[in-house]
Amino acid sequence: MANPGSIKMRGAMGHRAAEEEEAAKVGASHLVPATKTRDPNATSLIESPAAFTRQRPGGVFVVLTGGDRGEQVVLGDNHQQITIGSAPGADLVLSDRTVSRRHCTVSLEAGQVVVRDLDSTNGSFTHGSRFKEIVIGHGAEVTLGKTVLKFVPREEALEPEECSEGSFGELIGHDPKMRRLFGLLRDIAQSDTTVLIEGETGTGKELIAEEIHRHSRRANGPFVVFDCGAVPRELIESTLFGHVKGAFTGAIADRRGAFAEAHGGTIFLDEIGELALDLQPALLRALDKRAVRRVGANSYEQVDVRVIAATNRDLREEVARRAFREDLFYRLAVIRVHLPALRERGRDIDVLADHFVRQFSGTRKVSIPPTELQRLRSYGWPGNVRELRNVIERACVLSKGDSLLIEDALGDQLQHGAPVGFRTSLPFKEAKGQLVEQFEREYIIDLMKRHRMNLSAAAREAQIDRKHLRELLRKYGLDSRGDYQD
Repeated sequence: MANPGSIKMRGAMGHRAAEEEEAAKVGASHLVPATKTRDPNATSLIESPAAFTRQRPGGVFVVLTGGDRGEQVVLGDNHQQITIGSAPGADLVLSDRTVSRRHCTVSLEAGQVVVRDLDSTNGSFTHGSRFKEIVIGHGAEVTLGKTVLKFVPREEALEPEECSEGSFGELIGHDPKMRRLFGLLRDIAQSDTTVLIEGETGTGKELIAEEIHRHSRRANGPFVVFDCGAVPRELIESTLFGHVKGAFTGAIADRRGAFAEAHGGTIFLDEIGELALDLQPALLRALDKRAVRRVGANSYEQVDVRVIAATNRDLREEVARRAFREDLFYRLAVIRVHLPALRERGRDIDVLADHFVRQFSGTRKVSIPPTELQRLRSYGWPGNVRELRNVIERACVLSKGDSLLIEDALGDQLQHGAPVGFRTSLPFKEAKGQLVEQFEREYIIDLMKRHRMNLSAAAREAQIDRKHLRELLRKYGLDSRGDYQD
């Protein structure tokens, strides 16, 4: 079997039709119950409302172009090998006359997906190159004759049982959402599976990554944090993968990168959605091969790391608008965990507030009066747990007696329980981002109400493109019922 990523070259692929270009913009539905089915909507990204999901072994081949567009075949479960061709007996039958009767086989071998061309007349291609045998990953496109197929994962929702304990390491939560999360994290920690953590700013994504590491077999190894949004763009490759002396101006000595530093442990890729598009292929190669090449080096260095990534962006939306590589998204989201916002776990506000009071009050015996607790409960907490922590810390500093005055820590913003203009309790970038999101959400809600959910009329008044308006509706979860008029 060929090595992962290896291709035996034999020529070049012809020009792709405009139809293929359009189809390539989107992925395919992951949830396919049957071995072979017809789904005319198979070329749209799945909208997964589930909080926790995982990829099942194998995946789905979906036809992107031509008269067979939407045809699918599943690889996995009871079907460890499938045949694709024009013959009636093939697992996926294509009507394309340029496809041979038995064009290729696809096998699931030791967790890898191997495509083998069966001496077809017109060949099998990927990335413009002909191959005889190749290992592919999720998001890969394969061209057989004039037909383009995409290989995508099968995603299934996870429904973990509630944990009996109201904590997981340093994580605290009594809400059922958090108890289910804790139950899942205990299972996740015991494997080396790649995890993508999604959630709003301040929900505790880094803390979850730390606890996964601490409860894993790698606990004695390093836990390395790499913030994709904090490192200057021109230094990302060097910081992530390392460099050799003389690789560029200022490289006065060899340097180990974050991946090498995390050898034997876990690397946490924070704010992965901020990684520039042109830098993503290098990260994808590192994830696939578990090997890195330092800037200026000629050879790869093997690394033994577990990868956990986090983002406050909707990466599916980023993929749809081609701001994030689809194959990298699939590689990261082997298990996907969505953290609930603090406003969605209201019963935890009291628990967390009490925890932070004990943390920041020192030897003082202080408490939060019932009226002040009500202020905490009525507030929306756009900055989530981090903002609550900052407010309690400030209240502990400002309050002189044995009762904390939350009003002193956040003023009229909290007193009235109303959306805030800005919050000095947050870093500038986060406060600004939340202000923009607040404006967008409130503007869109009012706009759509006034136009009775008529998308075209609303877009005309707002003087924005309908597509952009749809994206905003999806971003803020305002189209879940699909009750607006196009």
